[in-house]
Amino acid sequence: MDIVLKHISQEFRHHAFDYLLLCTAGVFFLISLNILRGERLMELVMLVAFVSFYVIWGIYHHILRNDLHLKIVLEYILIGFTLLFLLKIIILP
Repeated sequence: MDIVLKHISQEFRHHAFDYLLLCTAGVFFLISLNILRGERLMELVMLVAFVSFYVIWGIYHHILRNDLHLKIVLEYILIGFTLLFLLKIIILP
């Protein structure tokens, strides 16, 4: 467990701006969903925009780390589509 916490600590120190950017986008996404509550189309647009941002952020983050591979890009896309699918079911019934 100590090794995992050390790795997370090092990762955050080296890429603090990246994670701050992702967290800020997540907060704005949640705020916008709260503001747009009831407007199904705009909620869906915000959801697609956030998932797109997440995929682009993941690619950007791994370019900075110099370890971008097709497998990683596909992973971010699949996680994004899973997130899109699950949140669409929860938010937009």
